Order: sequence, then structure tokens, then C-alpha cells
Amino acid sequence: MPQNELSQETSPYLLQHKNNPVHWMAWGEKAFARAKSENKPIHLSVGYAACHWCHVMAHESFEDPEISSIMNELVINIKVDREERPDIDTIYQSALAMIGEQGGWPLTMFLTPDAEPFWGGTYFPPTPRYGRPGFGDVVKAVANTFASEPERVEKNVQALREGLAQASKPSAGESISPDIVNQVAQRLTNEIDMFRGGIKGAPKFPQTGIFEQIWRAWRRSGDNLYKNAVVTSLNNICQGGIYDHLGGGFSRYSVDEMWLAPHFEKMLYDNAELINMLTLVWQETRSPLYAARIAETVEWLKREMIEEGGGFASSLDADSEGVEGKFYVWSEAEIDTLLGDRSPKFKKIYDVDAHGNWEEKTILNRLHAMDLLDEATEADLSKDRRTLLEARARRIRPEKDNKVLADWNGLMISALAFASQVFQRPDWLDLAKTAYAFVTKSMIIDGRLRHSWCAGEARHPATSMTTPTSPARP
Repeated sequence: MPQNELSQETSPYLLQHKNNPVHWMAWGEKAFARAKSENKPIHLSVGYAACHWCHVMAHESFEDPEISSIMNELVINIKVDREERPDIDTIYQSALAMIGEQGGWPLTMFLTPDAEPFWGGTYFPPTPRYGRPGFGDVVKAVANTFASEPERVEKNVQALREGLAQASKPSAGESISPDIVNQVAQRLTNEIDMFRGGIKGAPKFPQTGIFEQIWRAWRRSGDNLYKNAVVTSLNNICQGGIYDHLGGGFSRYSVDEMWLAPHFEKMLYDNAELINMLTLVWQETRSPLYAARIAETVEWLKREMIEEGGGFASSLDADSEGVEGKFYVWSEAEIDTLLGDRSPKFKKIYDVDAHGNWEEKTILNRLHAMDLLDEATEADLSKDRRTLLEARARRIRPEKDNKVLADWNGLMISALAFASQVFQRPDWLDLAKTAYAFVTKSMIIDGRLRHSWCAGEARHPATSMTTPTSPARP
């Protein structure tokens, strides 16, 4: 009798779905064999534990008895954690792009029983809205097409198969001259919002790879336009709402162009890359703001992200109690109660008022008062932040995805080693050494590095990410 099989998994994301009425299966030959024996298409759903819209689609559709009944009857349902299996995610994100759709998570793909993609999308609502069809209707339409128009399905399969094969072919290229590198940096700088930082428009991601390209162009040329583009970006990121001013650490991205309102999930890799970038720029600017944000982020890492044995966890969720950002935001009344007569100064600096700056609540930020103040004032603000942090600790916390990922740990180990050298912090180097020891001791089996460790078990061979020629099998 088919049933939900995810209780047998270790991934926190997959375990989030173990009680869905959907008959989820893990990626593997068992699922493909069932699809073949029942001659049904596969519905592949890829997401991750800290993904807000993954939670939304789960609550709206995967927990709905009527929609899940349609799914169970018409398709074989496979759940994949994209952090645990980035190889699988890469294949089907590439296929989705070839269909002409924008990628992202949750990823919703429909496959043949041989795991070959023929159609897909990302988030679908339970009923038609946002210009998207309802998910139950999507499943019905896909199942009907698969059963009644196999030639149409095969046409899509063939086109995507050829596209993936072509994308995976290595192509010879010429060497990249310094002039080309400089042209790339100039083009990238033209896309920077020179007032707020980051690539113009919304949403805004802390794209450290782009910032580093521009920063190194300044080092080569001495043109301060490049330097200003990076410093403006980092200043706004460090003082915006994307930064957790109480607990340290950066959220994944800002939904607006001001760096005010993040999607509140905190990812290990973003924080590793920002520690590295801030350290690189601090070497030239000696910015006390960057030094503070690096130290505070390492403290957050120590306090919240170290797993047993010393490896670093993957992420913290955006949601708590089913509400995005609830753990992190404040009302003016809460701050007045906690800070008393110290409240007016704090509220002025951290953008707090009765109306709030986000959904009638306040995301703490210093975008309107970005310069650090005198030492005594900053010391007082630090005490106020500790008071609020202690109060926040009594709230229901967002869930943590405690998978230890080899690649993301590598990024953080490298960033900590670099920062420890620059700031002469041997304790940071100790964190890096401990994490490295964990990976080499617990995540290498029979001489082969594993990608993911969770619940005492290392799984899935680590891979070098490329676009494969065909879907990855177990």
C-alpha cells in the first residue's frame, strides 16, 4: 500500500514533509520502478528547509487532502532536498531554464519514469491566482497529457535531452586578457546602485563574487569608482535589515532595493562569503563597521550554528510559528517596555516608530543613520541590543537545518582562516580547524568525500558541479 516514506530520511527538509498526506518517496530506483510499473509521470519537488515559498506551497497544497489525493492518484511524488542533492537540482533547474521559465525554489518538475524532464515550474498556488494555475489542475493536466499525448511528451523530452547534452559539452575558448577582465568589471560597476549599493532594482542579493571582481579592478586601476561601488554596497548591507543587528549574521537577500526587508533565512554559505569579502575590503579601508560585523557574525556562528563534533549547520529558517520573520521583528511598544528611558535614542537610530517599517512591525536597521557614533554611544547601543537579544531568546525560534554540507563548510573554514589571520584571532582559526577535522573524520568513507552529514550519517558522494548530459540516477 503506497504511503509517505520520508520518515526514513535524515534530511531535516525531507522530514518536514513526513506527515504530509502526499505519498512522497525519496529519489531512488524504487520510485522510478513504481512509475514504470504504474505508467505514471513523476512529480519532482525540490526545496530546502529554510525556503519560505517552499513552506507556503507545502501548507497550501501538500497538506491539503483534496490536492494530495489528486497527486497520489495521478503521479509518483518524489521529494528532494536541493542542499543534500545539488547535482539533481542543477539538472532540473537547467531543464526549467530551457523551457523558458525562471528558476528557483520550490522547483516543480514533471518527469518520465526514466527521470527525463518534460515540463515544470516553481511555486504553484492551490487555486488559480497570480496568473498561475492551481496546482491540482496542473497535476491533472500533466497526467492527462502524459497518458493521451505521448508524442507531445516525447517531443519535449527530446528537445530538453539535446539541450542538456549541448550545455554540458566543453567548448574551447581563448585566454582572458587583463583588458577583458577590466571591461567586465566596468560593465558590472555600471549595474551597481551607487546610492544604495548592490545591483540596481529589487530583489537584491549580496553578490560577493561581483563585488570582488569590482574590488580587484580598483586594486589594479586605482579608479575610485570601483572602490565606491563596493564600499557603498557593503555599508548598506551591514547597516540594512538584511543584517541581524541583535544576533549577528546576514539573511539571504533583500526583497526591496534598500536592503531593508529580507527573506529572513540565514544560510551558512552567504555568511561565509560575506565574512571573506568584508575581511578583504577591511584590509584596505580599516572600517570599524566591517570589523564589528565580522566579529558579530562569527559570534552568531559559534552560538547557533555549530553541530556536535564541530561542523557547521546549513541554515536557519525564515519562518517561526508559520510566520515569516516573526522571530526577528519588533513593535515600538515592546522596545519601550524593554528599554525604558533609553528607548528614544535607540528608536531614532534603529528606525523604530509606532507604524513600523514592514507589515506594521519594525525590522531593525541603521540605513538612516549609517555612520558609527562615538564610542560611548555605541557602547550604550550595544547594551540595548543585548537586552533585546535576551528578550528575543524567549521567543519560539526558527527551525535549524542541521545538515553539515562539505562545500558550505569549506567556504566557512576558508573564511574563518582568512579572517583569523587578518584580525589575529586564533580562536577563529580554532573554529576552522575543528570544522575541518569533523569533515575529514566523519564525511570521508572509503576514501571518498560525502556531500552531506546529518543524524550521525554521511550520505551522497560529493561532486564537482557541472551540467550533466542526462538526469542523475541514484
